Amino acid sequence: MSSNTFLAVYLGSKTGARMAAWNAMPEAERRAKEQQGMAAWGAWVEKHHDVIVEMGGPLGKTKKVGEGGTADITNHLTGFTVVRAPSHEAAAKLFENHPHFSIFPGEAVEIMPVLPIPGR
Repeated sequence: MSSNTFLAVYLGSKTGARMAAWNAMPEAERRAKEQQGMAAWGAWVEKHHDVIVEMGGPLGKTKKVGEGGTADITNHLTGFTVVRAPSHEAAAKLFENHPHFSIFPGEAVEIMPVLPIPGR
């Protein structure tokens, strides 16, 4: 991947205050908010379709593999998207006021450059 490629990772806690408030909403209100959020997310995708390399998607349960073997773990990663932008700052700007945290109970989006593999 080129140096103008960025991985955006959506973060959120299943046990945090934002999720607790979301879950405490009456079902009808939460469903309306979900519809509003999905419409806003669709509008975000449409607005930025020309820079989205990989739409990505939601992430499920996590398994961690290391020297000690494999274990089920919990982290705050909830989804990802890959975009192209002229700079790290420009990539970050794409996610300002993103529906992930402006409507849904997500907490943040972290954006990092995808670096070239050394020696290639």
